[in-house]
Amino acid sequence: MKSAFLDTPQLYSRLGFSHEFKNLSEDEMRFLFPKIWKTIEIVYNPEHYPDVEAMNVILRITAGNFRLIDRLFSQIKRILKINKLDRISKEVVDAARKCLVIGDPE
Repeated sequence: MKSAFLDTPQLYSRLGFSHEFKNLSEDEMRFLFPKIWKTIEIVYNPEHYPDVEAMNVILRITAGNFRLIDRLFSQIKRILKINKLDRISKEVVDAARKCLVIGDPE
């Protein structure tokens, strides 16, 4: 990919560099997601089935893709605010996925 950028100097000068992140493992995501939920002022409760269900949907949709996780949580935050919700549910995650046009439409 770098050689393609070098062949087009104008594009290369605008991008500077590219970096490919490896996907997060399921354990890393399960560790990280409750912390992300806190940043949007939601407490993840592993004893609350809708929380676990929402996390499982996020795990399936994002498959550890860090950029996708970031985009999805930004959309989740927006949906929670617009609808004045205080919990992340499977329905909220599905709505965020549809807004971003990602994942399979199961």
